[in-house]
Amino acid sequence: MPNQITENQTKAWGGVFTENTDARVEEFTESISFDRRLYEVDIRGSVAHARMLCDVGILLPDEFRAIEGGLLEIKREIEAGQFSFRVQFEDIHMHIEHALIEKIGDVGRKLHTARSRNDQVVTDLRLWIRDEIDAVDSGLAELQRAFVGRCDSDVDVILPAYTHTRRAQPVLASHVWLAYCEKFERDRERLRDCRRRVNILGLGAAALAGTSIPIDRNKTAKYLGFDSVAANSLDVSSDRDFVLEAAFCLMEIAIHASTFAEEWILWSTTEFNFIKLPQTFCTGSSIMPQKVNPDVLELIRGKTARVVGNLQTLIVLTKGLPLAYNRDLQEDKQPIFDSFDTIKSILAVSVPLVSGMELNVEAIGGQLGDGYLDATTLMEFLILQGIPQRTAHGIVGKLVRLAIESAVPLDKLSLQQFQTVYAGFDKNVYSCLGAKSAVASMKSYGSTAPDQVKTQIKNWKEKLQI
Repeated sequence: MPNQITENQTKAWGGVFTENTDARVEEFTESISFDRRLYEVDIRGSVAHARMLCDVGILLPDEFRAIEGGLLEIKREIEAGQFSFRVQFEDIHMHIEHALIEKIGDVGRKLHTARSRNDQVVTDLRLWIRDEIDAVDSGLAELQRAFVGRCDSDVDVILPAYTHTRRAQPVLASHVWLAYCEKFERDRERLRDCRRRVNILGLGAAALAGTSIPIDRNKTAKYLGFDSVAANSLDVSSDRDFVLEAAFCLMEIAIHASTFAEEWILWSTTEFNFIKLPQTFCTGSSIMPQKVNPDVLELIRGKTARVVGNLQTLIVLTKGLPLAYNRDLQEDKQPIFDSFDTIKSILAVSVPLVSGMELNVEAIGGQLGDGYLDATTLMEFLILQGIPQRTAHGIVGKLVRLAIESAVPLDKLSLQQFQTVYAGFDKNVYSCLGAKSAVASMKSYGSTAPDQVKTQIKNWKEKLQI
């Protein structure tokens, strides 16, 4: 029956209740359908907690060994698909505790000494996010290596760079690849900084006030590899700042991945024809036989929406919650799980896609004369002759207009045409014209100057140990 009443005898909290739980409440309040993936960190945290309880004399050595052995057996059963999950046990914590008691008897009931599910779930989530941060950081490093791995072979290729999606100035292709590396490096720095605030032990705060049992939280922190111990028990169970911060870091990664995906979608069109995507990372059309669609890149761009939305969900979830734990916080897991899963899947397909892309060098070269990419360099040529920037800007603007009317690039204007706009021009003006000359003219640190780019390639290879 849909409104069947279930017995509270299986509940860790059921002693005070005189009525059983409605089955509809069981279905509505369970979290095992999604928090079961925390089983490994839950068991890891429980083993460390039991070891600490043994160290301080709350558990006997034989009791600790029984608990540890039972927990590791449960872990093996879950990994082998031999463990039964039921909504009556609500969450992964109660599933594991119930299974432990069934295996080793009353000794298993001692495991929950000096802790609550409130500080237990915070600890599980911190351990899980810490591991996931390390996995995402590794994936970002691989993506950076894929971009740097292109640099040597693409080092002489010049691309038009854009502002407002209009051609602006010429840059080396390797300069573009390293621009992506910079973005992903900031992502890695944010993750590393976030990890410091994640890596704080909450276990031992119990429900919210701490415990009268003489535990040693520093030992638990050491066993679990936490850098420090949370100082305020009331803050522990209400704090989800570390979840929001991780979600924000993942959102930034998603946005940067979306940037490169959007650019490459445009570059792979017939209209741009800058790149050829590997067919193994494209799909076709069910009705148009000629189509080779950039679906992977489109989904990278599209999945960004989920990661952005997950952050928004977490912000709204935690807004205005009073101290300390509230059941609302059960809803924090699905968004952060999904964000990590999504980012890892994006990174997994991005690495081989970047490595397998081909530049259409001839097509790119044939278009470099379009758009007057050398106009800024010509302006700076005049500035170096002592002409004020605003005056030089006006002179070059008139020359571009003359070139447009003559239907030629700037370097095809005659010297006489240059001199009709500014009499001070001589034949040296041609030294800064054309995309290749414009790139070679760059001098500033961090620019697309060939020597600067080669130095940056070398630096990135050292940093990424390529």
